Amino acid sequence: MSLWTRILALLRIKTARTLDRLEDPAEMLDASYDRQLELMRGVRRGIVDVAAAKKRIEMQVQEIAARYQGLEQKAREALTQGREDLAREALTRRAALEAQAQGLRDQHTSLEAQEQKLVTSQQSLAARIEAFRVEKETMKATYSASSARVRVNEALAGIGSEMSEVGETLARTRDRIDQLNARATATDELLDRGVLAAPGGAPDADLDRALGTTSLSADVERKLAALRADLGLKPGDTPPR
Repeated sequence: MSLWTRILALLRIKTARTLDRLEDPAEMLDASYDRQLELMRGVRRGIVDVAAAKKRIEMQVQEIAARYQGLEQKAREALTQGREDLAREALTRRAALEAQAQGLRDQHTSLEAQEQKLVTSQQSLAARIEAFRVEKETMKATYSASSARVRVNEALAGIGSEMSEVGETLARTRDRIDQLNARATATDELLDRGVLAAPGGAPDADLDRALGTTSLSADVERKLAALRADLGLKPGDTPPR
């Protein structure tokens, strides 16, 4: 694999990883889950607000009830004092308070209905969110496992290409070793024959080897002549059969 091919492969891998990070299904699922939780929190805030409004209405009704009783008592006192006008005013205010109290009770009933709807919606939404959470975690686990398989397969494929390159490198190394061994053998033979001078050897080592060979040949000739003399042969005679 050439350097340029490797660079292109690295760029493709980095681009794919960047896109995966931008479109990570796990992050998208978590974001959707967070939005649903935010919706649930909104429903809960709505329930709290309705409950608070109901409590305020109940407090207002209690205040009206206290004034209602007080106005009735004031009307009685006014009549005992001969102040029919004050008694009429007290009863008029009492009637207005009764209408106001009825309106507050109607609002309280409406808020109770809204609160019940919100509670029912919250329970349904909570069940849906829990189901989504379980499915989300399952999908995330499946996605992680699939991603791991892809990475392992890509790593194995990369190892295969790398092993191919390693094999080529080993073959070239073996060829180089064979060449060096052949060269070493050739140089050994040349050194033995005296064609090359051994590094650090005597300057006239080649002459010494030649003289040694000559001395060996002369010794062989002397021994051969002695054997001929023992057999009674002269140089050039053919020994009897």
